Amino acid sequence: MCTKSYFVHSTWYIFIVEIQSFCESILCTWYLVHCTIYFRISYLVLPQSLLPPLSKSSSRALLILGVILISINLRTSIASVGPLIPFIREDLGISNGEAGFLTTLSLITFAIFSLFAPSIGKKLGLGKAIFLGILLLAIGVVIRVQGGIALLYLGTALTGVGIVTANVLMIPFFKARIPEKIGLMTALLSTGMSLFAAIASGISVPLAEGLGWGWRGALLSWVGLMALALIAWIPQLSPPKSEGNAEQLAGKNVWKSRLAWQVTGFMGAQSVMYFTMITWLPDLLIARGMTPVNAGMALFYMQLISLIGTFFAPNLLLRLKQQSGVIIAVGIGYLIGYGALFIHQEWVTFAALTIIGIGGGASLSIAYTLISMRTAEALTTSRLSGMVQSAGYILAALGPLVFGICLDVFGNWNLLIWILLAMTLQFLILGIPAGRDQKI
Repeated sequence: MCTKSYFVHSTWYIFIVEIQSFCESILCTWYLVHCTIYFRISYLVLPQSLLPPLSKSSSRALLILGVILISINLRTSIASVGPLIPFIREDLGISNGEAGFLTTLSLITFAIFSLFAPSIGKKLGLGKAIFLGILLLAIGVVIRVQGGIALLYLGTALTGVGIVTANVLMIPFFKARIPEKIGLMTALLSTGMSLFAAIASGISVPLAEGLGWGWRGALLSWVGLMALALIAWIPQLSPPKSEGNAEQLAGKNVWKSRLAWQVTGFMGAQSVMYFTMITWLPDLLIARGMTPVNAGMALFYMQLISLIGTFFAPNLLLRLKQQSGVIIAVGIGYLIGYGALFIHQEWVTFAALTIIGIGGGASLSIAYTLISMRTAEALTTSRLSGMVQSAGYILAALGPLVFGICLDVFGNWNLLIWILLAMTLQFLILGIPAGRDQKI
């Protein structure tokens, strides 16, 4: 007990500076949102001749604000579902397979509609297409809590369409608009996604059970942040002409590239591991005797500690000529972490989640950074991003569904660990060649 207490308190000490910085960034974000609203209303109401153009530094600040607010909305609607599955299953009377299909459905929409995202981005412009994605996400979140299983599936599918539209186009957006800061922007994107995925998974059960909102209110509570993101993104709807031209440069056919398929398989492996864990980890821990609240907090802890890997990986990768060594190190960490889950001791479980969490955060950033580093043009980046999130998420879609069905048939939670270990081998086999210095 003493060891566990020391472990947990030491971990929180590591994060105190980062949490403090994040809180300060939230205050800045709130201020900048008000500035954004003021500027946009002024530009709509007042004559253009009376309004000076925004300075480059102000435009850059609003862009960063928009990226932060977009990023925090790209995983909350998925990460909040896992801890609530027992409540959804009981309320709607569905099986484990049907419950697991909630995450799988999102991934299926990722796989299908990511094929269309590059074309939407080219037609509308990257900024407008990302705005459309967040709007569809917000509509889907509202729809899925309005009725029974049919509306739940419909809304979940729509959230998937919105997420993938924005998600596919963010890295090409960075490449076209702010290429000199692509490491920082990728770090902000992946860190925002991971941080709020952790928050969503950690507070879902307290919102549903502690505040009495139920699973519907807990899922609906994230719409406010989506509205803020839409407001903050308005300045990006009309890019400067020079940056707009960068979005339209000719690109290459990524579907014929062996390197593109290696990056895709790597993304698929890390996606299977991530989405299977956030869907089924709480139920696994509950089956081992944890309360639903503590199981949700364990998932929150795993995703919170992932911020270490998420934030530092992009800039580390950009400093290296070859990224394969980092991928090998992360893969070894996965093997150790997943293997430790076979041991039914709470302190070992938390140690395993620490290793898995840091590796999971690094894996997401590695995947996004490779999309940018393995391409030369913004349109090629869009196409690779679409391919990665289409073919890659087809693999990811199988994880939660296959395990849910296996659990119904065999009733053995160790199958979850074996599936994750198998995906680690794919992660290494395809990640090592994808990490070599080359371009499509």
